Amino acid sequence: MEAKPTEGIRVVCEYPDVFPEELPAPIAKRQYRVAPKEQELIKENIDELLGKGFIRPSSSPWAFTVLFVDKKDGSRRMCVDYRALNDVTIKNKYPLPRIDDLFDQLQGACVFSKIDLRSGYHQMKIRPSDIPKTAFITIFGLYEYTVMSFGLTNAPAYFMNLMNKVFMEYLDKFVVVFIDDILIYSKTEEEHEEHLRLVLQKLRDHKLYAKLSKCEFWLDQVPFLGHIVSKGGIMVDPSKISSVMDWKVPEVVKEVRGFLGLAGYYRRFIESFSRIAKPMTSLLEKGVPFIWTKERQAAFDELKKRLTTAPVLTLPDLTKSFTVYCDASKEGLGCVLMQEGKVIAYASRQLRKHEVNYPTHDLELAAVIWRHYLFGNRCEIYTDHKSLKYIFTQNELNMRQRRWLELIKDYDLEIHYHPGKANVVADALSRKSYVNMAVAFQMPFELCAEFESLNLGFVHHTTVATFEVEPTLEQEIRNHQKTDEKIQEIREQIKLGKAPHFCEDEQGTVWYKNRICVPDVDSIKKLILSEAHDTAYSIHPGKYKDVS
Repeated sequence: MEAKPTEGIRVVCEYPDVFPEELPAPIAKRQYRVAPKEQELIKENIDELLGKGFIRPSSSPWAFTVLFVDKKDGSRRMCVDYRALNDVTIKNKYPLPRIDDLFDQLQGACVFSKIDLRSGYHQMKIRPSDIPKTAFITIFGLYEYTVMSFGLTNAPAYFMNLMNKVFMEYLDKFVVVFIDDILIYSKTEEEHEEHLRLVLQKLRDHKLYAKLSKCEFWLDQVPFLGHIVSKGGIMVDPSKISSVMDWKVPEVVKEVRGFLGLAGYYRRFIESFSRIAKPMTSLLEKGVPFIWTKERQAAFDELKKRLTTAPVLTLPDLTKSFTVYCDASKEGLGCVLMQEGKVIAYASRQLRKHEVNYPTHDLELAAVIWRHYLFGNRCEIYTDHKSLKYIFTQNELNMRQRRWLELIKDYDLEIHYHPGKANVVADALSRKSYVNMAVAFQMPFELCAEFESLNLGFVHHTTVATFEVEPTLEQEIRNHQKTDEKIQEIREQIKLGKAPHFCEDEQGTVWYKNRICVPDVDSIKKLILSEAHDTAYSIHPGKYKDVS
């Protein structure tokens, strides 16, 4: 009987760890040579850890080297380089909470306290059989940890699991925990006193200890996880973005990836983040040579600037309805989540390869995100693509639209047409209007009313205001579009949702993508050519630009 290939034996395939290429062996690294001052620091750390019972002399076959990291106060801390051990460790998949989910719980809170545990990892014991694997080598001998050490790949997951078990009954009520950082939040001072008492009692019961000098109590705003949280909302912590501002111009791809990762932590504060970062993100693609162009330098500087001027974002109230302004173009997707005229978050991303071929109204649907906020809540979607408004009543849908329609029917939403002129918040990713100038800013309601009374084309939309300038040329084009048979046919196709690249604005002007449709009228064509050649505000751009 011929033996079966091992690939076809299911039982064997379920136990790949029983058939390693080589027998596993303990990892033992050679110690580095260190400077005399570092030797003194190693000796101090070993004596301190031995005195506390955190380490003990070892005869383990495992051995890892020590290194030093700088602390906030300028001193240096001894750590162990466990990278080789982490590579062969089976990862604990216990999840760490999403930072934005933690902040969402703080809506309505006015009083805050923050508790930081003292050397949190060192308050967890290691399983006796695993203690030898933590051994580290120094000029003073070999030692091993009896408690959880910094640098072990599973340390955050184990500690997060412990903290969730300790505070399980208080989570999502008045306690937020991220590893060893504990935030207590309350709506009143009376509530806060009781909440703080409950948390401290839990720490006492489980013999967990905090560092008083790093704790803060009874605050109206508190720094937490790189942000400043207050009753008014959430903002970027200026002290945390200093590393971004001091970042030198990248010279290799690794430095670009590091900068984008750090800046991307605050992307919810930056409108059109993906569009701004696009020149830099293109360097991360395979096969792209590293050339630092003026365009990439401009993107680098703009991201730094946006971080220093990031707005205060409001926290979502799940008892109220949401508003989403979405916009899409061939450059990317952008949307803004708002509530009662205040911004909760910005979101944007570049188009994937297959999405470049999508018609604009399909891209508009792709821009609608934030399921975790919108599901189960009333929401209004504003888009500057009019045909999207009729998607629920449209007779003919492609397969992609049908799938999305099935998805959005689970939501209590209403889609509104919001012209590009007014949609200046989300439209930063979108097209450059031929005749529109829009400025977004905040001003008192009384001043808005005063401007509107002057009939200067001023329109006020909650916290967004626009000046809409309508030149005579556009009026002429719009008037002649009404008599152009071909444009009239296009207008009918728009209403039926069968002209994906065309749209009609609120004043009745028909556009093709970001270009106005010119009627077949000689006088209009002459006016446009005259504008291109003779106007005092521009020069003749050449025949190819004219044709395009």
